[in-house]
Amino acid sequence: MAPTTAASTASASSPGPSPFSREMRRRRSLRRMSQLELATLAGTTQRHLSFIESGRSVPGRAMVVRLAESLGLTLRERNSLLLSAGYAPLYAESARDAEAVEPAMEALRSILTGHLPYPAVVAGPRGELVLANAAFGLLTEGAAAHLLEPPVNVLRLALHPQGMGPRVVNAAAWGRHITEGLRARAAAHPDPGLDLLVEELTGYLPAAVPDQAGHLGFAVPLRLRTADGELRLLTTLTSFATAVDVTLAELHLEAFLPADAATAELLRRREELRKRRA
Repeated sequence: MAPTTAASTASASSPGPSPFSREMRRRRSLRRMSQLELATLAGTTQRHLSFIESGRSVPGRAMVVRLAESLGLTLRERNSLLLSAGYAPLYAESARDAEAVEPAMEALRSILTGHLPYPAVVAGPRGELVLANAAFGLLTEGAAAHLLEPPVNVLRLALHPQGMGPRVVNAAAWGRHITEGLRARAAAHPDPGLDLLVEELTGYLPAAVPDQAGHLGFAVPLRLRTADGELRLLTTLTSFATAVDVTLAELHLEAFLPADAATAELLRRREELRKRRA
């Protein structure tokens, strides 16, 4: 038997990177943060963080939570990081019809109703439709039946050639506004399912052409053809910033607003007609 040297003994006893430490390095690298930057945000030292990432130090549960918060991880990602460190998840994940989240869902329904006569939807992290107000028909007008079968994906509906796609006057610019936003989210919060969706949606986009203002127009209003005329719409995104439930944290409300007086008037008339027919 070969003699055991001090060096080989030290090597054999080194703990080495754990699944948690590898995940920490990966998450920090994705955000292009230095150890010093992350350590400062998390209220620890660069030396301690270096030991954590090398597997030489095992962090407590509170430290894992602080690091996850400092990295800006989603609640789902924070639970995953806790599990990789050997701790139980901190944040519940309720069903969307669970009693625990019903007050929040009811609040969303009230917001959707209050947003009329303008369309608004609540969607999940990959665009799956959760709730919509009565003006949602504006977006589904002329769409193929298969795009409207549950579960409806509002992102696919928005860009698909059998959905809103042919009705969007500025499809190249507005479509890239959607796909680039999703691509940025996928880069910060890796999700294979989201990557596949971005690839699919990108395939629906026409060639990029600079608009008359001399840029790609990522911030220009959505210009949508309808049976009543062209609409110019702005969109806003709202989420539960202080949610402690994974399900609620992953929902976002997208509300459409008129970008000009003509659009506002057209939507008001559509809503009056809908009410008379109801």
